[in-house]
Formats: sequence, C-alpha cells, structure tokens
Amino acid sequence: MDTDPFTLVLADEAATASLAARLAACVRPGDVIALRGDLGMGKTAFARAFVRSLAGAGEDVPSPTFTLVQVYDTEAGTIWHFDLYRLESPDDAWELDIEDAFADGISLIEWPDRLGNLLPAKRLDITLSPGDGPTVRQAELKGAADWPARLKELLGHD
Repeated sequence: MDTDPFTLVLADEAATASLAARLAACVRPGDVIALRGDLGMGKTAFARAFVRSLAGAGEDVPSPTFTLVQVYDTEAGTIWHFDLYRLESPDDAWELDIEDAFADGISLIEWPDRLGNLLPAKRLDITLSPGDGPTVRQAELKGAADWPARLKELLGHD
C-alpha cells in the first residue's frame, strides 16, 4: 500500500460511529476493511456502528471475541465481522469460511495481522490510536486498489 494515508481526529465514540456510517455507505461486496489498534482503541465500536448503519440501529452486534465471526445480512451485502485476537494460526481462518467473506461479503477484521499472508492486499486499513484526551482517537485510513479514490470522494480531500 503505497498511497498516503488520510488522518482524522475522532473526538469521541460518536465521531467514530459517524466515520463508520460514512464508510458503510460506500462499501460493496468484496471489500475488506482491516481494523488495527491496541485494546480499547475503538475497533469493536467502529464495527458495531458500521454494521448498525447497514443492518438497522436495533441490530444486536456483539463482539465476536469468542465466536471469532458474526455474520449479518444487509441490503448492501453480507457483512462478516471477524475478531481474530484468539486465532491461533492463519490457517485456522479457513474454518471461519473466510474465503467466502473475501469473495462475496463485506469483511470487517479486527486483529488482521493474525491472518498473515491470507490478508488480501486489496483492502482498506484503518488504524485507531490514542489522541489528545481520554476519548479522542486518531484514525489513519490507507487503502489499496480503488480505496484511495473512494476515500478522497468520501472524505472530501483533493
């Protein structure tokens, strides 16, 4: 991924949810979004807001920490929410039907590094890190394939 990242300051969880909803509005089947960041940086909050923006505000969106994956059918496509923190080996991802998610679904992946070489190159990476203040986060968005153009349009950057 050799494009310059977009960096945003997210003042609070509502700002994170707003970013998630904006991205959800432009996704399509086959998209892979890798959510990076330490524990407590808002990866699950981002994923929850993303899913709810497409599946409905009342959708129950539990963290897939123990199930490793949750699947949601939406009009935009099937969302596969992976939390791979507990994945022991990249090859274990085949048991989660990850190839179906990558081919036909919209994939949100927490702890994407656990996939090793299975992580597609054509993806959007979102890295959440601490900002100035207890609820402030910084989001760095960097994508391959058509993501840079999509991000420019979505975020209004030249």
